[in-house]
Amino acid sequence: MKINYLALYFDVSSEISRVVTQKYSTSFYWASQFFDQETKKAIFNIYGFVRFADEIVDSFHDFNKEQLLNDFIKEYRTSKQSGISLNPIIYSFVSTCQKYKIEDFLVDPFLDSMRFDLTKKEYCSDEEINLYIYGSAEVIGLMCLKVFCKGDQNEYERLKPQALKLGAAFQKVNFLRDLKNDVLELKRFYFPVLVTDGFNEKTKKVIIADIEQDFQEANRGIKQLPKGSKLAVSIAFQYYHELLKKIKTVKAEDVMQQRIRIPNHKKIRLILKAYILNIFT
Repeated sequence: MKINYLALYFDVSSEISRVVTQKYSTSFYWASQFFDQETKKAIFNIYGFVRFADEIVDSFHDFNKEQLLNDFIKEYRTSKQSGISLNPIIYSFVSTCQKYKIEDFLVDPFLDSMRFDLTKKEYCSDEEINLYIYGSAEVIGLMCLKVFCKGDQNEYERLKPQALKLGAAFQKVNFLRDLKNDVLELKRFYFPVLVTDGFNEKTKKVIIADIEQDFQEANRGIKQLPKGSKLAVSIAFQYYHELLKKIKTVKAEDVMQQRIRIPNHKKIRLILKAYILNIFT
């Protein structure tokens, strides 16, 4: 039987994206196990691409980050034109974009936000941070929604507002969880209120109230997701919501000194909770 070498290369590339997801985010990987097989592979391919771009600007301090990011973006553009790339992460992402019609108007804002992280340290207005969050998180939610809807544009447009809110909520929780690293090590201030008032109990309360509103609006969309993606997204929702609740109980000064985590035994309870809710909604 003749081997389809391109299909084999795509499978290898997708497997590398899966490993990237597993190694870099155990919580996201754990929730992703509840997607159907087709959706799972596509989500891993998206995650691998956005994770590597993010690692360039956040982690590779001993290298020329700007050049690395430029090379990464150039290879993405070239791959879109040629249909192939010897970078498996980029090839699996581009192939997924082609299959699910994920256009540059979703990818470009993400890449722009990665460029912001090279030089921008403070977000002093809601307009600035909303633009960053749109590129760094909300469009990723929309890429995933393209996969969930499997070409149904009407379904995509109907669920788009809630997907945006969910992406924003996840990103803002990440900001709070990673406050120590962002502020003390990377010297980045993503919340405008941190620039003017610092991080204290009052500002923490304001930030959490905003995130809770995002979660409330996003939850309405989760209940309407297709069967193959609903449970996995619900589990991720429960995880991030639980993370926010834990941050809420921790003193502001302690949030600045540690990375808040959810223990594994509690993650299991969250899976059961999401599963039960999924049955009755």
